[in-house]
Amino acid sequence: MSMLAYDGTAMLGRQLRRVRNNPGLLILSQSMPISMLLFFGYVFGSALAMPGREYRSFLVPGLLVATAAGGIMTGMFQAAQDTHRGVRDRLRTLPMSRAAVPLGQALADLVTTAAGTVPFLLVGLAMGWRIEGSALDAVEAVGLLLLFRFACTWVGIFLGLLTGSEEAAGQLGGATFMLPLLSNAYIPTGNLPGWLRALAEWNPISAVTTALRDLFGNAPVPGGAAWPVAHPVAGSLAWCAVLLALFAPLAVRRYAHG
Repeated sequence: MSMLAYDGTAMLGRQLRRVRNNPGLLILSQSMPISMLLFFGYVFGSALAMPGREYRSFLVPGLLVATAAGGIMTGMFQAAQDTHRGVRDRLRTLPMSRAAVPLGQALADLVTTAAGTVPFLLVGLAMGWRIEGSALDAVEAVGLLLLFRFACTWVGIFLGLLTGSEEAAGQLGGATFMLPLLSNAYIPTGNLPGWLRALAEWNPISAVTTALRDLFGNAPVPGGAAWPVAHPVAGSLAWCAVLLALFAPLAVRRYAHG
């Protein structure tokens, strides 16, 4: 365990230096969610039945979770890039824990996501969104959001190691944009057809989004029939546990054995 902690910290530093040396990508990844918030908040907010401010209160938690789900795409691309360029093979020759490299990547992504959440929330506040729950609930909401991002990053790391190609990872990563659309992140699911509503409510993004809305005290929506949405905090924790228990060992094994 001490070896994993030492090696994981070293790989965390490597990944953070990688982010620092590519500021353009960092700026793009941090500014895109804010751009989407402004677009969806003012364009969709005027087109939907919800009044503008009410829709923005509904939207901010949804976009936070949609951005967290983007950890699948970033984790996939970085892992595939290291594999495609031979970096993984060089790192595997070093005497270090096999779990250190994917762990360092996941932790570095968590750090940059936490930093990027701050300006997003400030823009949301400027648009009229408010934290209407307690401070403790708000802290729990941010913690749950980061846990979900961490779990999604492990999914992406495994898929990136599995594809081993930057091009394939880029194409597959583009498909992840569909995941928030099949959830309650942007629109309420109450008026969807039965089969589509069930699919949306069993989407992990829906559970985490509902949990954040509850914890922030925002725009209450009627609870869904699916258990993860009817019990959003417990459902979100269950989804995170399932994703981590499944994909973290798979990613480490794939990294270690190719």
